[in-house]
Amino acid sequence: MTAQATHIAAYAAALAILATSAGAQTNAADFAGLARYARADSQLPPPAPGEQRVVFMGNSITDSWAAYFPTMFPGKAYIGRGISGQTTPQMLLRFRQDVIDLHPSVVVILAGTNDIAGNTGPSTLEMIEGNIQSMAELARANGIRVVLSSVLPVYDYPWKPGLEPAAKIVALNRWMRDYAERAGDAYLDYWSAMSDARQGLKAELTVDGVHPNDAGYAVMAPLAEAAIARALGNP
Repeated sequence: MTAQATHIAAYAAALAILATSAGAQTNAADFAGLARYARADSQLPPPAPGEQRVVFMGNSITDSWAAYFPTMFPGKAYIGRGISGQTTPQMLLRFRQDVIDLHPSVVVILAGTNDIAGNTGPSTLEMIEGNIQSMAELARANGIRVVLSSVLPVYDYPWKPGLEPAAKIVALNRWMRDYAERAGDAYLDYWSAMSDARQGLKAELTVDGVHPNDAGYAVMAPLAEAAIARALGNP
């Protein structure tokens, strides 16, 4: 990674962390963040004939990743709809506007880490699972194929240390894998490729232990492509 790229990645991660700490102020007026993509959603044309549009729904990890889409997924109709700091109840509330109404073939959902961090208050694993399941059910009811992404490994959250999230993430991912199998969704396993001996994010793949750097996104991209292909029924 060049020095400039490292600086950009670190700056993006810092902004994501600031967003989590400022979340209460922002969410007081627009809890779900509906304003973030409202104009972009309204200006997006329907998918062209034969276009396999994919929407990536998520938090800061997806938010920062979208800038890489043109180079990592050249020629692909991939759309980023991540908002830094968001939790699953916020994503569920904006799921119709930012996913269903865009008429994608596939949605890639990456969610849950900020719930475990408590960004919008205490959340049990059952609450997180219910919100993820609801998003998946909404997608399937509207003819959208679903990719459920594992939560990335985290040993500690810089903005809220001491929560010991690693085991909770492992449990959530286990549920997600099993649910995807039962529901016929594709499961996207980032965790296995990115975790270290402490069940945290490998140091060479992150800027802060939570958010990927360029190398981290380079690991994620082919895994995402393979999962999308499975969701579309392509070998």
